[in-house]
Amino acid sequence: MSPTDWIGWVASAVLIATLGRQVFVQWRERSTEGLSSWLFVGQLTASVLFTIYSALVGNAVFVFTNSVLLGTAIAGQLIFRRNRRLMAAEQGHSHGR
Repeated sequence: MSPTDWIGWVASAVLIATLGRQVFVQWRERSTEGLSSWLFVGQLTASVLFTIYSALVGNAVFVFTNSVLLGTAIAGQLIFRRNRRLMAAEQGHSHGR
């Protein structure tokens, strides 16, 4: 593996760790504060297109990275929707008392 490849793989690891941590915090805290569903829709769209582009130009680092980012976008959207349901249920219970 060339030094250039190493730079790409390290950058990929840092980006995936950063986004993975954000999705984990969102899941753990059960909050949607400061988040928009459009954030995940945009990330999902960009990840699909970048994965296709990366495959077409033959860049394995970006194919891998964008495939994982696609997974974080899907997980983020699912967690966002769950958190919204939980918040709505809590508000319904507090108004019903």
